[in-house]
Parts: sequence; structure tokens; C-alpha cells
Amino acid sequence: MFSNDASNVDMMLGNPKKALIRMSIPLVASLLISSFYNIIDAAWVSGLGADVLAGVGFFTPIFMILVGFGNGLGSGAAFAISKYIGEENKKKADNASVHSILIDIILSIIITVFLLISVTSILNLMGAGQTIDYATDYGNIIILGSVFIILSNALYGIYRGEGDSKRPMYAMMASAILNIILDPIFIYTLNMGVKGAAIATVISSVFVILILSYWFYIKKDTYLKPDLSNFNFNKSICFDIVKVGIPASVQLLNNAFFAAVFCALLTFIGSTDSVAVYTVGWRIVIIGTTPILAIGTALISVIAANYGARNFKNIQIAHRYSMKISLVVAVIVMILTNVFASDISGLFTSGGNSARIALQLTSFLSWIVIYYPTMAVGVASTYVFQGVGKGVTAMFQTIMRETGFTIIIAIILGVVFDYGVWGAWMGIVLGEIISNNITLIWADYYIKKLIDIND
Repeated sequence: MFSNDASNVDMMLGNPKKALIRMSIPLVASLLISSFYNIIDAAWVSGLGADVLAGVGFFTPIFMILVGFGNGLGSGAAFAISKYIGEENKKKADNASVHSILIDIILSIIITVFLLISVTSILNLMGAGQTIDYATDYGNIIILGSVFIILSNALYGIYRGEGDSKRPMYAMMASAILNIILDPIFIYTLNMGVKGAAIATVISSVFVILILSYWFYIKKDTYLKPDLSNFNFNKSICFDIVKVGIPASVQLLNNAFFAAVFCALLTFIGSTDSVAVYTVGWRIVIIGTTPILAIGTALISVIAANYGARNFKNIQIAHRYSMKISLVVAVIVMILTNVFASDISGLFTSGGNSARIALQLTSFLSWIVIYYPTMAVGVASTYVFQGVGKGVTAMFQTIMRETGFTIIIAIILGVVFDYGVWGAWMGIVLGEIISNNITLIWADYYIKKLIDIND
């Protein structure tokens, strides 16, 4: 159907299992690199003390909003582009890539203005307290660079839409190396403290955009051509992007909301040390679950392409295969994290007065991994709905998981039954287990209905 430069596209439609693996491996590497340099950020900042670490932790939900919008809009772009490719409409796919970039820029400017006005009030509502200065020092710089953070994450979606996950991996790898080099220079050598960590993050995001733009506009060897010459405003393209992109962003906004509420809950039943444990521990959780998220992210494009081509049986094949390989990964990571929890904790609690949170962090890591196997089926199932354009359904599933189950159970165990911080940890575990299994049943039923209707 397409020329040889569309081999990734042909694979998504002809061999969904192979396409899933080929796309997932670079995505695993990309997300791991991103997670590792976030961890390295935390490690360098931890040398400034637990209060500074907690301050960055209070801003983390807001940072998640920025990344969430970028990833969400990237998911919308990936869905729309893959669907048009499945429909064999290359011209519309090119047009969609330009629409995606313009939508990203406009929304990022709006978000930047809003956050600059409201960030201090938000941090105070979260209970930042004595760490507010550290949180705002870090946060204001990140917000000023938010257009780069959002756009860099969103551009990945355009590449995923054409089935190319290798180039984003190279860009992210270069960005991570740069961030790792700049962190100690800005934080310690230039004596900029927590502000230096924020500056390094923004510069790294700018670098990603430059690399991805080089392939698009200078080397010009990508399948998609997001040039203004290919732009023709189309309401249906905007709708396809935002009907997945906005709900996907809200999903990740809900994650940020969850993190903010959870930090407030931890402050109420514990202390700012508990917040530091949660924010550092959750970065480690993100690393551990990165392969699962990568497989799910790859699944969106594979499913969208086959949805556009009306190959519904391939959707079922890709969904079940993604759950199998995710489950194997989840069990391995669960065991390794539990066994080496103390050693992992030691990496982040050796500097300054951060040693006081070592035992809490080890306990958190030992318990939190229990839900990993159910995440393997839950993530794949939620991303099925993004892949078929049902972004609102996927959004509802995420809100159900985080707000509907996890927060409520955490409050019941931590406050009502007075299990304290441990009860909050178990709220995450039980909430994830319940909701992930509901999502699995939901997705399986929906795919079977698609196949039956097509037959």
C-alpha cells in the first residue's frame, strides 16, 4: 500500500505482535532514560537536604501537569495520525501532524500564564509550609520553560503515529545525558541550588525539540511531513486529536491531582518526611513500571492503525499479547524491587539529613510493588480505549482508579482505621488491584463486541 519508507506502518497493520515489540523496545529505553534522569535529579537535590527534596516533591504534581499535557496531546496525535494511515490517507496524516504542533503551542502558552499566576496559592493549598520557598524557586523556572516541556513530549506522539519510536529514544537519550551533565554544574558548581536543577531540566527539553526538529525540517527523512505547506485547517482533525488528547491530558492531570491530594494526606497523617518518601519512592515506581507503560504507549498506535483499517481481530491479538509480555515484566520487577528495596533506598538517603527517611523509603518500596502484576493488564486495557478514539472512557477509568478507589481506600485505612502512613501506601495497592481488574474485563468485552459487529 505504501512505499518502503512506510515499513513501520505496514508492520502495524500486517503483524501487530511484531510491531508492538519493535515499538515497545525503544519506548522502554526512552521512558527509562527519562525516569532515570528524574531519579538523578532527585539524587542530586537530596544532597541539599530533606526539606529541599520535599519542596521539589510538592511541586512534582504541577510538573506532572505539564508533562501530562504533553503526553496527552502526543497520544491524541498518535491516535489521529495512525488512524489516517490505517485509512490510507497520507495527506491527512501529514496535515494532522501540523495541527498537533500548533495545538500544543497554543495550549502550552495558556497553561504557562495560568500557572505563573496561581502556583504559590496551589503550593500553599497542598501544605508546602516550610518548604514553600524551595518549591517556588524550582517551580517558577520550570513553569517559564513549560512550552518546551509540553512540546517536546507532544512531538514524540507524531513519531509514534507513524510507528517510529527509535528517533524519540535517541533524542531522549541525548537530552538525558545533557541533563546529567548539567545538574551538578548548575546545582553545586555554580551554587544555584534547587534553581539549578530546574534550569538543567528546561535546557534538556529545548535540546529534545532541536533534535526532533532536525529530522523533520533539515534532514527531512521522516514518513510524516509536518510542514506548514501541508497545513489546511480541518475541524475533524482537531476533533480527532483533542477527543483523545484532552481526555488523556486530564487522565494525567488526575494523576497530578492524586499526587497533590496524597501529599496533603501524608502531611496530615505523617509529616513532610512522608512526602519526601512518597515523591522519591514514586520516581522509583515509575522506573519499575516503565516497560509496562511503554508497551501500552506502543499499543495505542498499533490499535489506532488497525481501527482505521477495520482489522478488529488484530486489536484483540495486540491487546492480549501486550498483557502477556507486560505481566512477565511486572512479576520480575516486583521481585527485584522487593529484594533490593533497602539498597535502592540507600542511593537516595545518603546525603545531608536525608538519611532520616531511609527506613520509611525501604518500607514503601517493599509494599508498593504488590500491585505491579495487575497494572500489567490495567494499562494495556486503558490504552485500548485511547487507540479506538474513546479518550473519555480511558479518562474515566483513570479517575476511577486514582480518585474513585485509591484515595478513598487510603483515607479509610490511613485516617478512619488509623493505620497512618502505611495505610496510605496500602490504599494505593488495593485501589490499583481493584480498578485494574475492572478495566481488563471492560476492554475485553468491548473488543469482542467490535469483532462481533464486524462479522
